[in-house]
Formats: sequence, structure tokens, C-alpha cells
Amino acid sequence: MRSAGLAVVEAGRVLWWTVVLAVRFGLGRRDRVRAARLLRAYLLRMGPLYIKAGQVLGTQSGLLPRDAVEEFRTFFAELPPMRDRVLRRTLRRGLGRSPDEVFAAFDMRPVAAGSVAQVHRARLDNGETVAVKVVRAGVRGRLEASSTVLGALLSIVNVLPKVRGYDLPGHFRELRPLLTGQCDMAGEGARQQEVAANFRNHPFVRVPRVHEELSSRDVLVMDFVEGASGHLPDEAGLPPHELAARMQDAFYCMVYFHGVFHVDPHPGNLVFAPGGLLVFLDFGLVGRLSEDDRWNLASFYYACIRKEWTTAVRRFTRAFAVRPERLTGSAYEEELGRILRRHFEEETSRWSTLAFLDDAIRILGRHGSRITTAFSVLALSLLTGEGFIAKVDPDIDLWATTRRFTDRFAPYLNDELRDRLQHQMADTAPRSLALRKRAARRLVAPTHFDRFVLPSAFPLVVDRAYGSKLRDVDGNEYIDLGGGFGPHILGYAHPAVVAAIQDAAARGAVNAVGHPGEVRLAELIAEAFGPDHRVLLANSGTEAVQVALRIARAFTGRQRVAKFEGHYHGFSDQGLVSSWFRYRGDPRAPEPVGNSAGMQDAVVAETLVLQYGERGSLDRIAAHADELACVIVEPMPSALADYDAEFLRALSDVCGKAGILVVYDEVVTGFRVAYGGVQHIVGTVPDLTCLGKIIGGGLPAGAVTGRADVVDTARTSGDPFHDVDGRAFAGGTMSGNSVTCAAGTAVLEQLRAWPDTYPGLRERTSWLVADLAARAADCGVPCQVRGRDSIFSITFDHATPSLVRDRLAGLDVTATLALAYHMRGHGVFLPELHTLLLSAAHSDADLEQVSEAFGKSVREMASAGFFSISRERLTGERL
Repeated sequence: MRSAGLAVVEAGRVLWWTVVLAVRFGLGRRDRVRAARLLRAYLLRMGPLYIKAGQVLGTQSGLLPRDAVEEFRTFFAELPPMRDRVLRRTLRRGLGRSPDEVFAAFDMRPVAAGSVAQVHRARLDNGETVAVKVVRAGVRGRLEASSTVLGALLSIVNVLPKVRGYDLPGHFRELRPLLTGQCDMAGEGARQQEVAANFRNHPFVRVPRVHEELSSRDVLVMDFVEGASGHLPDEAGLPPHELAARMQDAFYCMVYFHGVFHVDPHPGNLVFAPGGLLVFLDFGLVGRLSEDDRWNLASFYYACIRKEWTTAVRRFTRAFAVRPERLTGSAYEEELGRILRRHFEEETSRWSTLAFLDDAIRILGRHGSRITTAFSVLALSLLTGEGFIAKVDPDIDLWATTRRFTDRFAPYLNDELRDRLQHQMADTAPRSLALRKRAARRLVAPTHFDRFVLPSAFPLVVDRAYGSKLRDVDGNEYIDLGGGFGPHILGYAHPAVVAAIQDAAARGAVNAVGHPGEVRLAELIAEAFGPDHRVLLANSGTEAVQVALRIARAFTGRQRVAKFEGHYHGFSDQGLVSSWFRYRGDPRAPEPVGNSAGMQDAVVAETLVLQYGERGSLDRIAAHADELACVIVEPMPSALADYDAEFLRALSDVCGKAGILVVYDEVVTGFRVAYGGVQHIVGTVPDLTCLGKIIGGGLPAGAVTGRADVVDTARTSGDPFHDVDGRAFAGGTMSGNSVTCAAGTAVLEQLRAWPDTYPGLRERTSWLVADLAARAADCGVPCQVRGRDSIFSITFDHATPSLVRDRLAGLDVTATLALAYHMRGHGVFLPELHTLLLSAAHSDADLEQVSEAFGKSVREMASAGFFSISRERLTGERL
């Protein structure tokens, strides 16, 4: 209560100077600066909340003149520590016992003291040295009381016309939880662990380990870090330019990749450890950018890089502005366009993200809007971080690294790489390039020539495929790791498949009438999945999914469908929801988002999006049980190349109790990981399974198989009136055509006759994954190679995230694209940014060549600077 009373008393003085500042807003610069200095002095006296609020004021350039803003950009200062008696009392409360009972030794002199907490060195009984962060006595009540007062003050100031457009009360309401939460050490420990997980296995960034068993709301215990303080960059053991480059790389990685960033990256919160390591400290303030924030930010930067200023203005408004509907008209667009051109064309050599945001914020204020809270916090972070980096290396080109990160995020080749590959392909594949130009005049081929979202700059144009090889129209031969996205598990042009197709074609290529071939294929599929199973044939995996979902709705009488984030179920509106690059909402409770123009909004909005492997997803299914017809899932998500058997079994239990159908999408994994699918490995039996790819033997095919009573929902009842009311229609002129059925039957009969195919593929995949990972490690390249059962993936990323959204966020897209083209130069084809596949036709010699090609490619890419953050890489020079 004493702290609260002091806050109210001091508030009167702050109110006076706030009003003075507001009244003088329209007067001369000198008066406004003087008022800002006086206000800053009182904010310092008021304590931590006001200090942070003052730092936020330092980002609101439109509210104050530039000189006045600088007064709020220097709020970093050491404060006197707590008295020993108060410290011991606080420690006993936080630890639950005397510090002498917890620590073998505890130094009462703090190594650092701030406005919220102070840090001490201690030693555990096992001899380990730890840092103990203790919340200052009384600060929690002071924060709560002063936040109430400050909110009231801002409401008073907001009545002034020139200030009203910035919506300071609304801004503060959004910031208040962030500012008041900094005295919760339990929350800080959780944030510290989150950031540490994001940087796990990073080559030069570390975050101290938290001792959860000793930490509480008042005390945070963590590993003690030895090294040079950020105040002493000369002792870091690295040249200034390399140290600054590492700092910027680490900070931008937090912002652009993780979306979880340090708000206070000043010298006191960074330690330079031996070996060139950067150790980040103090996670009392952590900013967050949502999936939409990062998407919008990346799309905005990409438009600026391409100098598409009209698009950039629109994307800026979407990304940064509150109440964007107010920002219309040519005056706003022209004014912002001029600012964008100045910063992105004229001042890139003197780039400052904060300077750009300064100008942009002023424009928003003049037109009745303001920057969003998320980006206001980012501006506060950049204020400190970029200033710190520039002090370490005054000559650093900040824009070069910013550009490098936007290149890595966007799924496109940068100009330098594209030009180099263009010359290379002109020499080795001139006919392929010519054919692509010819195709562009007539053909839209979104799977290969014009691939959606992930365009191939240099698509392969194949003349012939056989076994494990592809030969392009220029006569170049490649070992294939694409497998046609899945169908060719036996390799290309397998003799049994070729003979079956030739025979079926010679018999007339029957469709739309019955024939023995479709019966035989249906029998093989049903026998592989269960004695009571029925089969419905379609023309593709996409069709199979559409039919399965319709059957589920008809069978249950319910409408909604649940699916998992990042799982792709074909190109239907339902299948594309939250399936590719776009994700939204809390990772534990994702919100649905479309991944294509033209998708039906109602379909997107009505889809319940879940997170694979998360227990909370099962709770959400149970909560929506009365409205869910089914849950569709890739049991082994292609993007993860692995499965969670325990989760799949729990999913079956929850849905079974609620009368919700479980639909497995095994279009990729069906007959690839086992004779049948993933369900045979994990021991689950879904109600419906969608198949495709392999069951067509390389020709278009799809199928739905499952419980007889469920699949029979698509069988006619003999009563046309009942059919329309209660049965699910499924059709297709080419469904079950004789040529496709013959090819699929030939493949399944081969797989059934040669059961050793699957153990062989499993063994080869395991060897290749381990060998590729070892080669990348030998080169010192951050690379993740994952896979099993003939399915694997390669990504250049230091982290090992479990969520698809996090894998894509941290993916070095440019390097992954470049790998595909470097590998092609060594006789190996892998599809850019796609899951990779092995077939039974791949020999040991093939895999050894793949591994050798990968090693050479990674070394070439490293020599070209793809994985370096040295000055040469930042300036675009060759190493």
C-alpha cells in the first residue's frame, strides 16, 4: 500500500508535466524538448513501469519532435540494490526457505541491479555456479498502482486533438500486461526456456538454462555465464565486424524466424562467451510477432525489394497500421510511397529499421491511425538492438542482413543466385529452358512449370524415366529423389507395370462401364486393410478426400470437419485450409486460414484446425464433439517425415467415444511405409482411409477404403428418393478405368509378392539420413535431415521444431532452393522444397552417389557464402 500511495503522490507531478508537454506541443522545438526532459526525469523517479513507458514513448516519433524523442531513448541505468535484510526476506519468500539452506554460497553483492530485479552469484551444493535473479521488494505493487495512474494520465492527454490520433490509452491497454508482467520470475523463466529452445543447436547463440526446481514468482535461478559483458565488446575475441554480424544475425533470427524476440537487447543483457558465443540474458520483456505479423512483414519487405511501391503501401498498411480503413486516398498513398522509396532505394547503405519506422509512424498519425502494439514493441527492441550493433561496428551495412533474412523467408531465388544459375542452365539445359518458354505461351501447369507459392525457377523437363533415373530433353541423366511425388515405389517403367498398361490399353482402355480390373484392385486394397472393408475408387488423392469427407457428413449427419495444421489434403477448399505457408493463431489452438485466392470463406471459417501431437487438440475435439463429422489427419505428416503413434491411438479413442469418424489421409504413405499404411505400424484402425499415388501405378488414381457400414453410405439404396436424402454421391467418368486399375494391380501384386521391399527401403533410408547429416556436420553447416520408411527431408535450419509452422518459419529457403540446383549439377534431381522419396529401384551405388553429390553441393554452397555471416557474405562478395 505504501508503494501504491507513493505512486499516486508522484502521479500528480507527472500529470503536471504531462499537461505542460501537451500544451506546448504546438510551440517551439526548444520548449518541447525542455518539457520532455522534465517528464523524463519524473518518469525515472516513478520507477520501472514509467521507465518502460518512456522507452515506448521513444518509439512514438509522430508524437514528439526528434530531439524530444531522444530524451526517452536513454532509460538504461543501474540503480542502488536492496538492503541485505530486505534481500534475505525476499529470498526466503521466493525459495521457501533460507538461502543458506539452498545454496552452498551466496554473494550478497549484486552483479547487476535494475529497476525490477537484481542478480547475484551463488554456488549450489554440487559446486555449480548459478545466477539468482531476485525481484526488488515492493516493485510489484508499485507496478500495478502506477499502471493504473498512467492509464488515467494518458486518457486525460488523449483529449487534445493533436494527440488523439495516436490513441495512447488504447496503446497502453495493449502494452500493460507486457510491462507489468516483468516482475513475474516464473513467467520470465518460461519465456527464457522458450527462447532457449528456439536456439537449441545454434552455432553461436546460447541462453542460460533455468533451474525450475529452485525458481518461483520472486526468484529465478539459472546457469551463471562467464564472459565479457556487452559493455566490453573489445574483449569478445572477435573482430568488430564479425561480432556485429553475429549480433544482428541472432537478433533478426528471433524477429523474422521465431517471432519471439528480446525487447531489451542492450549491452547489459548480452555476454560474449569464449569461442565467439553470444549469451542473451534477461527475458523480463519479450515481444511476439504472430504468424500473420511475420507473413505481412515478409510480404511487405518483398514488395519493397521488387520496388512494387503500390503493393508495398497496401502491405505496409495491412502489417503495421491500426484502423487501416482510415488510411485511404491518394494523399496517404503518395506520401507513404515517397518514404518507402527514400528508405529502400536511397538510404539502404545507411539503413535503420527504426529510422524507417519513425517516418512511417508520423505518416500514420497524420492520417488518423497508429502503429500496432506488436510493431511498437518491435520498434522499442530495434531502438536498442540496432544501436548496440552500430556501436560495435559503425560501418556495418544493416540493410544487407535485413535483405538476407527476407530472401531466406521468401520462397524465391535472389537476383545474384538466379543470374548465376541462368548462365549455368543455358550451358547444360538449353532445350529445357526453351521448352519452358514455349509452355508459358499456352500451358499453365501448377505442379511443375508454374508451381503455386513455390515456383521452380528452372523446372526439369524429362524426356524419359526408367528405374531410379530421369533423363531430360538435353540428354542429362539424374538419380531421381522425387518419385513423381509418390507413385513410383518400384521405380519408373517397371516391366510388370508396363506390360499391364500395354495389355489394358490393347483391350480398349475401358471406362464408365464395369470390368474385372476394378474388382481385382478393390479386392487387393480391401484385403490389405481389413476383412470387412469396402473400397470406392476415384481419380486422385484430392478426389478421395472430397468423397471421404462427404461420406462422413452423410453418415454422421454433422457438418464440421477438423483437420491438422500443416497437413495437406489435396487442392480442394477443405484440403487447403491452413495447409501450406499460411498459419494463424495460437499454436495450441490454431485459427483456420485459406491458402489460395478463390477459397470459400465459409468452408475456411467452419474448419476446426488442430495441432498434431498436442494433447490440447484432443480436448478441443471433445469440446466440439456434437458438431464434428470427422477428423482428417496425415498419420505421418509429409512435412515432418515421422509419426506419433501414441497421439494417433489417443485420437482414435477420443473420436470413438464421441461418434466422430477418423479419416486417415494415406495418399502418400499408403503402400509406401508398409503394405497398407502407417496404421499397420502404429496399430490403429481409422473409419476411413484415403489412398492415391501408388495404387495407380503411376497413373491418376484415388480410393477410399474403410468400415463397410460407413463406405456403404455411398452405395445406392435402390430408392432414388432415399439416395438423395441420405446417401453420399460419388462419381467420375474415369474412376476405376481399366488402364489405371491394371497398373495399380501390378504394383500391389509386386509389393505383396516381395515383402522384403519394405525392410530394404527402411534400411536404405536410415543409412542415407545418417550419412547426409554427417556430411553436413563435417562442413559445419546447420542442416536437419529427417526421415524413415523411404520418406525424408533436408532443411537448412539450426533448430529441430516439432510444428510445421516453426519449421517453415526458420527454413533457409534460398539455401534449400540452391541445394536442388547444385545437386542437379552433380547428377541428382530433388524437387525444390518438397518431401524426398526413395524407391525399390535405388541401388546402393545410387545412394552413395547421392551422398557424395550432397557433400560436394554443401561445400560449394559454403564456399559461396550461403551459411556464412561474415562481412563478405553481408556485402555480397565472394569468399
